Amino acid sequence: MVEVKFEQISPADFFYRNRDIAGFSSPARSIYMSIRELVENSLDACEIGKILPEISVELSSEGEVGNSGTEIYRLIVRDNGIGVDGDYIPKAFGTVLYGSKYGFKQSRGTFGVGGTMALLYGQITTNRAFKIISSRGGQKIYEYEMMIDIVNNTPRIINKKAQDNKNGWRGTIIDFTLEADYSTSKSKIIEYLKMTALINPHASISFIDPKGRFYFFGRVTDQVPEPPKEAKPHPQGVDSETVSRIASDTRARTVLRMIIEEFQRVGGKTALEILKNANIDPDTKPSELTHEQIASLVSAMRSYQGFRAPDTGSLSPVGVSFLEAGVKSLLKPDFYHIVQRPPTSYSGIPFIVEVAIAWGGAIEPSEEIHLWRFANKIPLLYDERADVSWKVVSERIDWAAYKVPKIAPLSVITSICSPKIPYKTVGKEAVADRPEIERELTLAIRECARHLRLYLSKLEKREAAKKRLNIYAKYLPKIARFSSELADQKPPDIMPLLKRLGITDDMLAEAAKLESEEEQLPQTPAA
Repeated sequence: MVEVKFEQISPADFFYRNRDIAGFSSPARSIYMSIRELVENSLDACEIGKILPEISVELSSEGEVGNSGTEIYRLIVRDNGIGVDGDYIPKAFGTVLYGSKYGFKQSRGTFGVGGTMALLYGQITTNRAFKIISSRGGQKIYEYEMMIDIVNNTPRIINKKAQDNKNGWRGTIIDFTLEADYSTSKSKIIEYLKMTALINPHASISFIDPKGRFYFFGRVTDQVPEPPKEAKPHPQGVDSETVSRIASDTRARTVLRMIIEEFQRVGGKTALEILKNANIDPDTKPSELTHEQIASLVSAMRSYQGFRAPDTGSLSPVGVSFLEAGVKSLLKPDFYHIVQRPPTSYSGIPFIVEVAIAWGGAIEPSEEIHLWRFANKIPLLYDERADVSWKVVSERIDWAAYKVPKIAPLSVITSICSPKIPYKTVGKEAVADRPEIERELTLAIRECARHLRLYLSKLEKREAAKKRLNIYAKYLPKIARFSSELADQKPPDIMPLLKRLGITDDMLAEAAKLESEEEQLPQTPAA
């Protein structure tokens, strides 16, 4: 008989063995992912405290080559966020799937993996400890030098010290080494920082690359967005496991009170109707609910049509004014239009779609529309063609109907905000094509495209009028001169007429220049 070996591995061990699924698939992709995850953690730390972000990223070469033949770099990310309490630093940075982002509210991070995964990747590829320095603005600044015990998914503290915080500094500094291919990933990193600045125009972000080149994306607004608030789950978005956990943890004494107190926007009358449909006694103790009753309750919640829309307090959309500031600062378009759709939901989970269209300015003409995608204020740079936004832009919108030529200086910016973005992979690069999200994107892009069509129609009319006036500017003076010569009269002053027609001195000068050039062309002899 063949003996089968069973074993249990920790979350850290799982991601150690399967780091590709978290986006750390190559040295080039991994340096991009490390910078991305740590910058996003910094932005979240500032947003929670309503702080204007000051984030710096510094990447330098260690002058060494790792085991895989790839160069070793040192990455330092600094922020002025709320910081981390000294006692929580080891677990927050040395434990995979430990964090503050599992509540029902919008956040850039989703799985509690990214930042720790970057440190884990650095440890795997260089076998060196990482350093965390943080303070919440109190009397002490805490500094830890650590590694991750991969087998047990626990932090292994190498050195720890605390020093007086004389200047009241607040924030976090992450310092570690990793194998990376910066030359291949450079363009993606710069594009990521540029797009992050666009969607977070209140942030100041700087980057020093290994060659000492300094990139700076300054803030263009001093407004601070309202942070999202923790919300209770909506009844239509739960499953049996969620209800089981609520039933075991609730302080409510009856299932009726549990539904009212533990779910959002549910009143007594609605709760009674749900329990009636589920055939459950309202006075039943939550802890006494059977598996069959929980399944029946979940089915009744999902089929009930009388719920109010989910609470949107858990959302923090970009906002029209912030999106406008970012678009104007970075793209400098000749025309733009921004739409924020009303909040809606999929499976009881609220979301908001925002779309901007920009034309001209710094946008290079291209056969393909420049699509910039964001989810919870995160730029998405990879897997574009797998994303619902690409599907809408390329398949659902007939751009010719909106007077957009095949080669056009057009950018479409899409932003989706939700407590639970339906990503296709753990790498968080492509949003699934949920029908509700696809519909909202389609409506928003079409509304923007209608305004673009009006703008392009005005350009067409203006161009046609300009051509007509150029013809007048070229031939009216000739007609006046030839007519006066035939009548043996003094040429009339036609300038007032030309001015009334809208012909400028520049048009007349251009017409005279063209006429002079035509006269200088060699004449073809008559046959």
